[in-house]
Amino acid sequence: MGVAGFAVGVATETLPFGAAMQRALGVASPSPVTRLGHTRIEQVFSLARGRPVDLVTTLPTRSPRPGLPMVLFLHGLRGSARSALPGGLLRQLSGDVARGRVPPFGFVAVDGGDTYWHEHRRGDDPMAMLLEELPGWLRERGLGGASGTPFACAGTSMGGFGALLYARRRTEHRHPPAAIATLSAALLTSWTEMRKRRAFRDRADWASLDPLRNVLATQDIPTGIWCGTNDRFIEGNRRFIALARPEIAYVGPGGHNERFFRSAVPSLVRFLGKRAPSPA
Repeated sequence: MGVAGFAVGVATETLPFGAAMQRALGVASPSPVTRLGHTRIEQVFSLARGRPVDLVTTLPTRSPRPGLPMVLFLHGLRGSARSALPGGLLRQLSGDVARGRVPPFGFVAVDGGDTYWHEHRRGDDPMAMLLEELPGWLRERGLGGASGTPFACAGTSMGGFGALLYARRRTEHRHPPAAIATLSAALLTSWTEMRKRRAFRDRADWASLDPLRNVLATQDIPTGIWCGTNDRFIEGNRRFIALARPEIAYVGPGGHNERFFRSAVPSLVRFLGKRAPSPA
């Protein structure tokens, strides 16, 4: 499925928003470094999903260089593109780029529904949207290099599951991402629990997509895993760490909440920044 013919720019919003939205996007601080960052929300039409979706781009400056490398960041269950990024990420990204700690790069998020980033209902395929449509949307905006393809992927909770699945699909297409980062990935070890999410036809469908059962598919991609010891997904994350031996495997105090996600942001930005393509 190509990207021609999409209605882009149907609606556009740029910061500053109200205080609540600024806090959600991590830009509540008024410091000069923070103000360098910029988040833009647009609405585009996804043929793969059969509906309009929000496209959120988060950039380290208002006027980044053409072709700015981008990281795909996937939201969690009952989340959205607007709520995908953990608090403080834009501030951390802007500050690290401004101080030369990481090369310039940005993040992109898009609405993916609640089906663990795969086609559970016919005609609604968020993974096809990511693989086939997103590069065109980024390319049209002068982001993501000549191809518009994100150089890395990340996600929180269900989005962590999705990031691992996305990396697997990219690898199958012989174009693996340069890195994967997950915060409290929703890696369940029980079909009884996963069935409650109503995101898979049956146990076999889940097993065919579950990152825990397909660890070898992404074993050659540098991966960072962060999960709190009181997180409901800690067992699955520990199992993935034991099997995959990721480059970063942080397991520390914390639960499945914004406080833990925010605490992992500095490390996550540095990890992804190390893999960002150098400026041309």
